[in-house]
Amino acid sequence: MQGDKKQIVRMLRTARGQLDGIIKMVEEDRYCMDVSNQILASRAILDKANKAVIKAHLFHCVAKATGESQEKLQEINDLIDKLI
Repeated sequence: MQGDKKQIVRMLRTARGQLDGIIKMVEEDRYCMDVSNQILASRAILDKANKAVIKAHLFHCVAKATGESQEKLQEINDLIDKLI
């Protein structure tokens, strides 16, 4: 996989830590809204990591396979930013 591996791994490790914390919160019968907010935070970091993986695929794998110009790839990237 191309792209900023360190950044992606860091985000995934953060999400893993958040999930461990959420599990502990549920086991401790913490307030439901606090648990839900932590779940939303975990989803956000996973979405951000997924976007980084998709962009790495676009600018490395797709660019290499298709020979598309950076301008065209940037158009797709801008659309991804709006969708995710």
